[in-house]
Amino acid sequence: MKTELPYDLVRTLLAVVDEGTFDAAAAALHVTPSAVSQRIKALEQRTGRVLLTRSKPVRPTESGQIVVRFGRQLARLEGDARSALGMDAEGAGPSWLPIAVNADSLATWFVPALAALTREARIHVDLRREDEAHTTTLLRAGEVMAAVTSSPDPVAGCSVRRLGAMEYLPLATPEFAARWLDGDPARLLPLAPVVVFDRRDDLQDAFVRELTGGQPASALRHFVPSCEGFTDAVTAGLGWGLVPRSHATARLGCGALVEFLPGRTVEVPLYWQQWRLDSPALATVAAAVAAQAARALLP
Repeated sequence: MKTELPYDLVRTLLAVVDEGTFDAAAAALHVTPSAVSQRIKALEQRTGRVLLTRSKPVRPTESGQIVVRFGRQLARLEGDARSALGMDAEGAGPSWLPIAVNADSLATWFVPALAALTREARIHVDLRREDEAHTTTLLRAGEVMAAVTSSPDPVAGCSVRRLGAMEYLPLATPEFAARWLDGDPARLLPLAPVVVFDRRDDLQDAFVRELTGGQPASALRHFVPSCEGFTDAVTAGLGWGLVPRSHATARLGCGALVEFLPGRTVEVPLYWQQWRLDSPALATVAAAVAAQAARALLP
């Protein structure tokens, strides 16, 4: 069995994964679907692994994810080398960096971090919103080059840097707190309606489990997958929720919301994971993110 991974075969795999079908990949590569199929078969023979599930859209297998990640890293290094050699001085496109970031970071501190990139017009970002507990999945699959994550455990081939922690306050309207939360919170919170970001959001449930010794938040819940919408839902009295301090300050100041457990907060640690590559573009973004995190997050 040949063990080399020819770049043309790897690029074909990337095209199939990105386009979703063999036919679309063939159109993107300006070859026939039969040629795409033959290249994928040749790559699978070389690796001795099935690399794609023939679904719609096509998905990489666990082995396929490894090859996809390798291909994207190789493409990134090739782009950096061409730029350093001045080969892309005229007519070349920008450096695209796909990055996974959680919704609360995206709505609060992350976008200002990218302001530094206005001086680097050739660096463009492709942000993928995902829960902080799941952004590493995109890293592992090779879909992004970097991610804001709650996991300190590095994905294979990635480095990790601690950014700080986001602080959340347990809030409700005064009327909601008086009706549902006037008493022992360990007894009342599992019964009180709650606002949750989406079905992957475990923040409220984890908070209640800590208070009760294992019982989650109420099954009476509203799913609101928008950061501003989440805070608006809590302010409208739909339920209680954990709101980032930066979103809570104004509404606490005017009395629209109250802390029903004063002094008790939740701190979610955040980390920056990125491919372990000597890439100037990736290093520029990482430095900008770390600098903004130092200003905006708890140390």
